[in-house]
Amino acid sequence: MVGITAKTAIAEIRRQQALSQSIIEGQTAISSGITLNKPSDNALAWVQVSDIGRAQAQQAAWQANVSYGAGRAATAEANLEEVNNLMVRAQELITSARNGALNDTSGVAIGEELKTIRATVGELLNQKDYQGIPVFDDGQSVLVPVSRGLNLAVVGTRQSVSEGIDVGGSRKSLDDIFAQGLAALGGGSDADLSSALAAIQAGQNHIAVEQAKQGVRGDRLDVIGTRLTSVDLDLTDRRSDLESTDLTEVISSVKSKLLQLDAAQSAFARINQKTLFDLIS
Repeated sequence: MVGITAKTAIAEIRRQQALSQSIIEGQTAISSGITLNKPSDNALAWVQVSDIGRAQAQQAAWQANVSYGAGRAATAEANLEEVNNLMVRAQELITSARNGALNDTSGVAIGEELKTIRATVGELLNQKDYQGIPVFDDGQSVLVPVSRGLNLAVVGTRQSVSEGIDVGGSRKSLDDIFAQGLAALGGGSDADLSSALAAIQAGQNHIAVEQAKQGVRGDRLDVIGTRLTSVDLDLTDRRSDLESTDLTEVISSVKSKLLQLDAAQSAFARINQKTLFDLIS
C-alpha cells in the first residue's frame, strides 16, 4: 500500500510540475504577445506559420531585387535625360554654325564644345557604379527576378541606346553622328552642316524614345514593388493572427490553472502531513 501511495505521489508531483510549466508558458505568452512557440502548441498553425515564413523570405528577396532594379533604372533614366540635353545643345551649336556670321574663333569654340559633348555622352553611356556594374547592360539586358515566374530587364543595353539610329536610311551610332557634325564644322559647307544637323536631330529623337522605354521599365518596377509590399503586409497579418496571443483566452486559462495548482498543492500538503499509520490503515 505504501508503494502504491509513493507512485501516486510521484505522479501527482509530475502533474503539478506540468501544470506549473503550462502556467509559465501562458504568462510568457501574455508578456510577449506570442503564443505559438513550438509545434506542440498548435501543429496546424505551426505548419502554416512555417509556410508563411518561407513565403516572407522569398518576398524579401524579390523586394531586394526590385530595389536594386529601381536604383539602376533611375540612374539610366537620369543619364538618358542628360544625353538628351546634350543632343539638344549639339543642335544649337550646329544651327549657330549655319548662320554664316561666325568667325574662325567662334567656329573653333563650337568645335571644341561639340567634342566635349561627344566625350561626355560616351562617358554617360559607359558609366559604371561603385561596384563596377554598368549603367546600361552590354549586348543583352540582364533579367532580374522580381516575382514568381517574372523576370524583368530593368535597363536597356548600351547598344540599343547608342547604335542603330536611322539617319536618312542609314544606321549610325551616336558617335558617328558627332563625328559627322565635327567634320561638317571643319568643312564649313552649309549642305554638310544641314546634313549634320538632321543627323543630330535623328539622334535626339532616338534618345527620346529610349527615355520613354526606360520610363516604362521604372514604372513597372514601382507597380511590382507596391504589389510586393501589399502581399508582405498580408503575410505579416496572417502570421500575426496565428502566432499572437488571445489575451482573454490565455489569461482565463492561466487563472484557471493557478486555481488548480493551488488546490492540488494544498491537498498534497495535507496528505503528506498524515502519519504512516494513516496511509496504511
